[in-house]
Amino acid sequence: MGKFGGIERRNHGWGKRVAWAGRQVLIDRFGGGHFGSVQSHAERWRLFDNWLKTQGIRDMRKVDRDLVERYAAYLRTQDLAAPTVQNRISTVNVVMRHAREGRWECVSPRALAGAARSQVRQEAPVSLDRHTYGQARDSLREAGLDRAAAALALAREFGVRSKEATLADLTRWAKEAERYGKINVQEGTKGGRGAPRWVPVTEEGRKALAFALKVRPPGSERRNLIAPGENYAIWLHGELREGRDRLHEFGLRGYHDARAGYACERYKQMTGREAPVVAGRRTAGKDADRQARQVIAHELGHGRTDVTVAYLGSSR
Repeated sequence: MGKFGGIERRNHGWGKRVAWAGRQVLIDRFGGGHFGSVQSHAERWRLFDNWLKTQGIRDMRKVDRDLVERYAAYLRTQDLAAPTVQNRISTVNVVMRHAREGRWECVSPRALAGAARSQVRQEAPVSLDRHTYGQARDSLREAGLDRAAAALALAREFGVRSKEATLADLTRWAKEAERYGKINVQEGTKGGRGAPRWVPVTEEGRKALAFALKVRPPGSERRNLIAPGENYAIWLHGELREGRDRLHEFGLRGYHDARAGYACERYKQMTGREAPVVAGRRTAGKDADRQARQVIAHELGHGRTDVTVAYLGSSR
């Protein structure tokens, strides 16, 4: 029997709301102890609940293997490290197994996470070529997808994720660009990281920022690309997805390609050499390569330099 009257009741009897129910399951699962584990799992479960809502699901009874596989597929599009995807899937297993009193077929987090994010890039990003990138951006504009074009441009010129480009406080960015010649990426960052993350503003960056400000919806509540009455989920599955589909026509797998384009271009600016994935091998000195990767990792919002191989190619 479930904690509150049987597994056939809403959320298997653990409460009316999915996020709340999951936390109660975790507290019961860990016997009121292991506070750190409960908190970590609860936060990952909350993120799962947020995604469930975008699918119109508000009851744990509708969670099954196929749904978890769809969730994993979504996570793989969000520029997350493979271990992060694995942890989020593991949390779903922990909560569902206990909520259903063992009657849950656990899915393999490792299998669903796919290739590790630190996998060495073997091909130069398509968007490194500014002509191709420009064609892709203009195609989005011609299709009436101005905000998707703005997100692509911000990703290419500042190395930000599509979510960071979408949720950026563009007014603040404009002020910082004018005053400091760099912008501080804060909104929409992975894991809600709040440490300063300054990225230099080039002339192309100023143009991208000006365009984003121009197409920003009137009355945007948080001064970003989200329109009044719209939320991130609607945007994600609407214009942003439509834009991604169109990018495929130009060989770009998605907005993430623009981040890699930024990284490779930045590497050449700092070292005077092409990135290893472009040159076919590392041609910059070892120290210059290491220093460039440290800066680029920070600008991309990563805490480890080894992740840069997914953008720049091998450091050997």
